[in-house]
Parts: sequence; structure tokens; C-alpha cells
Amino acid sequence: MSRLFGSVRARATLAATLVVAVALVAAGTAVLMSLRSNLIGEAGTQAEQSARAVAAELAARTPYDQLSGLDGDDRPVQIVDRDGTLVAASQDLQRIEGTATTEVTPRPSAPDDDDDDDANDPGDSGDSDDDSGASLAPGEIGGGTTFSNGSATIDGDAEDYRFAAVDVGTAGGGRLTVTAGAPLAAEHSAVDTTLTGMLIGLPLLLGVVAGVTWLVTGRALRPVEGIRREMAAITASEDLTRRVPEPATHDEIARLASTTNETLAALEASVERQRRFVADASHELRSPIASLRTQLEVAAAHPELLDLDGAVEDTVRLQHLAADLLLLARLDAGERPADARVDLAAMAREEAAGRTGVTVDAEPVEVTGSRGQLGRVLANLLDNAGRHARERVTVTVRREGARAVLAVADDGEGVAEADRERIFERFVRLDAARSRDDGGAGLGLAIARDVAVRHGGTLTAGTAPAGGALFELRLPLAG
Repeated sequence: MSRLFGSVRARATLAATLVVAVALVAAGTAVLMSLRSNLIGEAGTQAEQSARAVAAELAARTPYDQLSGLDGDDRPVQIVDRDGTLVAASQDLQRIEGTATTEVTPRPSAPDDDDDDDANDPGDSGDSDDDSGASLAPGEIGGGTTFSNGSATIDGDAEDYRFAAVDVGTAGGGRLTVTAGAPLAAEHSAVDTTLTGMLIGLPLLLGVVAGVTWLVTGRALRPVEGIRREMAAITASEDLTRRVPEPATHDEIARLASTTNETLAALEASVERQRRFVADASHELRSPIASLRTQLEVAAAHPELLDLDGAVEDTVRLQHLAADLLLLARLDAGERPADARVDLAAMAREEAAGRTGVTVDAEPVEVTGSRGQLGRVLANLLDNAGRHARERVTVTVRREGARAVLAVADDGEGVAEADRERIFERFVRLDAARSRDDGGAGLGLAIARDVAVRHGGTLTAGTAPAGGALFELRLPLAG
């Protein structure tokens, strides 16, 4: 079952079909109940009209054998007294259920003599003493009507009826109850026909809904399948230059394809940068390692020619380069900076101590972050400024709104505007003729910007007042 409904298309079709089925069943039930109620109400109205017509004749003291309502073949009528004794009934009415009297005896014929005529007169019903407490005046018809459902047998045929009972007062102070019925055959027929139509049409309609939903969902998900196939092909081929097809629509699937292509582009750029980083790192490491190996081989063959200072210098350079590469790896892995308060003014004075030509103008400003990483940023900026300055390097720390600004300026030649972003790329050297020993590996400014960004700040390059380079580190204030 889970495999059968494992696709979005199948689940959407099932959900739509179930929702429509529930709605149709609820609507069909409401229609059937409303139809049945209306038809039963109409039958009740007809039965009440018949009962009140007979009651009106009784109120006019019409003899039982002359009541016009007792001659109908389709609407049974019975008249009972207050004790429930049958007084008169419709012709051919044999049995009735759902009223006060069940067994129906044949209606007595009208007698020929005057005494019996008086006996058939509702005005002389003979129960005036027993009915002295009747609430209806002689000839008065009750305003209320009692309805019930039942069945009646007329001339051997049994059918369902809606009965209406009306009370009428007699001349002797008694009370008679006239019950008339209207057939429910039309109600049964209409309800059965409607129910049959629903039972036949409901499955057909659900089949149409399921088919349309299946087709529409499949058409809507076709671009998604195309995206999936292309992503599978990209994964298998490891070719990140490929892109998934973008549909010409402006819906969610088109935005999904666009976002997927943007993700692929970012992944391609990241992988390419990683490859370039590995190649550049290998190239940078190869030179000092080769130099150190040469010195050691020469020293092994000719100990008197050992350049100990050069070997130490190459070893230190390797150590610094390895530390830079390790820090970049941690930054690329998303290492979060420590949540500690750092006084930029105190840090600037500590880093400037022992450096020639560096002056500090700082006001106490605190930021939140890693003391070691922020110190590494300032050291890299001071090293870069020291290589390019003619005589003087200035470090300033100030507050600007909700930001702390640490600026390092030199009086060198400065950085051309076209190169002010490129210098923050890894392994970039602007002076191609500069030796690696003097110019470094080109990682200092790249590390400084990465640290600044991970501390929620920025690092930009500009022009200093003395005409040299100006690097400004902006960080959020602590708290």
C-alpha cells in the first residue's frame, strides 16, 4: 500500500477523490432528507385538508352515512369518539396502523326508521354525560393537528400514508377525532429514484474526478521529473556546469528550477574555488619545501655549506603558511567566533608594540568575538601596511553609531581602485615581480575579510589621507 501511494501524484489523486466523495455524500444526504421532508409535508397538508373537510361536515351535523370524505378510495378516513371507539370509516378500509384504532369494522348502513336515523346523527352521539368536560364547543373544530406516519389496507392493498388527526365538538357535548390519510407512494418513488441516480452517478463522477486529478497532477509534476532526471545525471557525471531545465511558467516549480540552478552555480563556484585553493596551496608549499630540501641535501653532502638561517626562515615560512591554511579551513567549515568582549583599543596598542613607525590613536571601544581571530586580522593589516609604507603606519579606533571602526593607514603608493576587491582573494599578489619571501603567500587579506564577515562586520580598502592604502574594519559594538 505504501508503494502504491508513494508518489505525490497518487496521494493527490486519492486526497481529491476522498474530499469530493465526502462532499457528494453529504450533499446527497442533505438533498434526500430535504426531498423526503418536503414530500411528507405536502402529504401531511393533503391529509389535513381531508380531515378538516370531514370535520366541517360533522360540525354541520351531517349524518355519518352522508359524509363525502368517506367515499374516497385513495385517502382513508376514520372517525373515533373520545374513548377511541370507531364511529365511522372510509368505504373498503380494512386495517389501519399508526392511529388510535387498528381494526376497522365495516361502516354501518343507514337505518330506514327515524329512531336509527337519530342514532346516526353526530348531534345525538349519546355520550354527552361522559363528555361533559370536553374543551370544544358543539360544532367547533380544533385548531391543532396531529400528524403521524402509518399504513392502511384498502380493499386488500396495503400502502404507507401520512395521517392527520383533527378534533371536532358534537352537539351533545362530546368530541370526535377525524383522522385522514394521504398516500406516501409519491414520496417513496421520488426518494428511491433520486437515491438510485446518486448511487449510479456518484461512482462515475468520482472516476471522472480521479482521472482528471491524475492527468492534471501528472502534467503539473512533469517538470519536477525533468529536474530530478537532470539532477541524477549531474550527480552521476559530476559535471557541475550542467543545469536543470527551467519551465516557461511563473509558478513554484519554475522558482524551484531557478533556485536549483542558482545552487548548482554556487556549488560549481565553491568547488572551483576549492580546487584552485588546493592548487595554489600546493604551489606555495612546493617552493619553500624544495628550498629547504635543497639546503638539507647540500648540508648533508657539505656540512660546511649549511645555510642555517635560510633553513630556519623557510621553516618559519612553512609554519606560517600551514597556520594560514588551517585557519582558512576552519573558517570555510563555518567555525563560529567566540562570544567574548574584546577591547579594540587595547588590542591595537598590543599589536603595535614593537613595530617600527606605527602610531595608535584609539578610544576605548568593545566588540564581541574571538580575541585571537580579531588579533590575527589586525596583525595581517599591520604586516601588509608595513610592507608598503614608506615611513609611517597609523592605527585608529573610533565609534560610529552602533559600529566600531578600526582603520589601518600607510603612506605608501596605495591600492588602485580597480584592485580594491581583488586583493581580498586568496593567493593574489598585485606586484608580480615581488619575491615570495618579501610578499608573502597572498592569504593575509583574504583571512582578514573572512574573519570580519564571520564577526558580522566588513573590511574594505580605500585611500588614506597621506595617499597610501586605508583598510577599515567595521564591527558591531558589544551588547
